[in-house]
Amino acid sequence: MHCPFCGQGDTRVLDSRESSEGSSIRRRRACEQCRRRFTTYERVEELNPTVVKKDGRRENFDRDKLLLGLRKACEKRPVSVEQLEAVAVAIERKIQEVGDKEVASSLIGQEAMAQLSSLDQVAYVRFASVYRSFGDVSEFMAELAGLAQQEPVKEASEGKPDATSAGRS
Repeated sequence: MHCPFCGQGDTRVLDSRESSEGSSIRRRRACEQCRRRFTTYERVEELNPTVVKKDGRRENFDRDKLLLGLRKACEKRPVSVEQLEAVAVAIERKIQEVGDKEVASSLIGQEAMAQLSSLDQVAYVRFASVYRSFGDVSEFMAELAGLAQQEPVKEASEGKPDATSAGRS
């Protein structure tokens, strides 16, 4: 492993740990020349299928692109990076289990919405509004009405900060 600071090829591993979901190994390394330390992550490279977009274009599955969309949907929401990583891992695993060389982008979008729906309903609505490209407010309201029927709205006092403390964090 080459040092990212000086380019020297002689580094040593100081510590190795398996990630929480077991899909990668975190290694703490030190450069023998410049003595700086850095972290690397090692994970199995899986052959991900090609994603077939709505317009027929094809592109390689990009986990980072999926994570970016999930992060945008969860901006300023009480969703941790670890939870988003777990969602991305679950979606990636799901499309790999399909076993096809090509997978429709709609499968990825539906799976992301299903995962976000159980994680954070506001994030779900944000993601759905972009994914489904609502044409007008009535389509958006219909989606909200369907969501409200699925799960009763929780009281504001149940585990959520009140309006006076919400702006302080």
